[in-house]
Amino acid sequence: MALPIPKISEFRWLKLSPPQILVIGFALIIMIGALLLMLPVSHTQGQGISFLDAVFTATSAVCVTGLVVHDTGTFFSVFGQVVIMVLIQIGGLGFMTMATLFALVFRRRISLRERLVLQEAMNQSSMEGIVRLIRSVLIYSLVIEGGAAILLTIRWAFDMPFGRAMFFGLFHAVSMFNNAGFDLFGNYRSLTGYTSDPVVNVVVMFLIVSGGIGFIVMSDLIGYRRGRRLSLHTKVVLTSTAALIGIGALVLFVFEFTNTRTLGSLNFGGKVWGALFQSVTPRTAGANTLDLTGLRQASQFFIIILMFIGASPGSTGGGIKTTTFTIMLGAVIAMLRGRDDIVLFRYRLSQERVFKALTITVLALLLIGTVTMLLSTTEEMPFLDLLFETTSAFATVGLSLGVTPELSGAGKVLIALTMFAGRLGVLTLAYALGPKQGKPLYRYPEGKMIIG
Repeated sequence: MALPIPKISEFRWLKLSPPQILVIGFALIIMIGALLLMLPVSHTQGQGISFLDAVFTATSAVCVTGLVVHDTGTFFSVFGQVVIMVLIQIGGLGFMTMATLFALVFRRRISLRERLVLQEAMNQSSMEGIVRLIRSVLIYSLVIEGGAAILLTIRWAFDMPFGRAMFFGLFHAVSMFNNAGFDLFGNYRSLTGYTSDPVVNVVVMFLIVSGGIGFIVMSDLIGYRRGRRLSLHTKVVLTSTAALIGIGALVLFVFEFTNTRTLGSLNFGGKVWGALFQSVTPRTAGANTLDLTGLRQASQFFIIILMFIGASPGSTGGGIKTTTFTIMLGAVIAMLRGRDDIVLFRYRLSQERVFKALTITVLALLLIGTVTMLLSTTEEMPFLDLLFETTSAFATVGLSLGVTPELSGAGKVLIALTMFAGRLGVLTLAYALGPKQGKPLYRYPEGKMIIG
């Protein structure tokens, strides 16, 4: 006899808000994952892992980051790698999305409270069509990951036994679509062995971009043939993503063109692939085809900026999001032109959206600045390297300059907490710690002060 699946609404005595449920849910999954990774069967023979390192690895997987203290390809066994892959899938799609999958399979009704949590998890402004969106998310994810896994398997079957190529194809399809950045090639190499490989570059970049633009945009694009219209959100996401990738590739191509440690040693085609991939991966993917430690400092700092912006809302990626960056940029342009409204694609944005974008940006800067300063006191490493690692953790990117494996215990805790905050979102975490209050019934008189 099948056991009934409990509903979130049956735990009303907990009196938890949707943001608090998300925080607790992610924390529980991380702890379960850490315990599984501590099992002897999760490591290669003769190796063990401390509780802190297990929690760090589980946090990195669930928060789809990719920063690692132990090399995934050599330290963990196949069982451990499968655990990491499952944690990535749950973390990328969201545990509430996975819970909804089981509810749909068992034909259980989704309660109002569960819909509220799904609305918070998917960063939606209303509950309308939320279950339909979740169903689409699951279908899109499985189709894209499955197709990419087949293509990568075929490509890597030329380099390794077919069974191993199948596992590599599946693992990297899940990892890259969820913008996690974990890889199995060993010795922290990531995809540096395929810098000029067109198949690996195209498939992986497609996975990164499709996972990073968000499920709402994918749904809008698929339904475009019916309505011949795209929402403002989709237009902003596609435009900003294309602009960031194009500008990023051009800047990195110019900065690294003569650098023999990166693009300088490649032919023209390799230079183009290398610059383009390194521009795409700060969308919070974490894979790299160039040695990041060999990049010039200007390139490293530029990648920090790209990582800070990150992916788009409702996606598997992190960062302040492309829409937030676009709104902030629009506010600057509107101010310089002496206009009161921010207008994008002939739509005026409400003041609430501008305040939310400003709040997210300021909180993100405060978090990154604070963690970087703390790491500067606990770790004896260059400041730019620590800033790079902290931004990578906050934006759930996973790109690294080799700092993470050398972190002290305190440093690992700081980076793990930063990954956790970055995956949930600074606003969601703030609401979970101190739920937002209702609107006041009165307004204070307007005051004037000098700015600038």
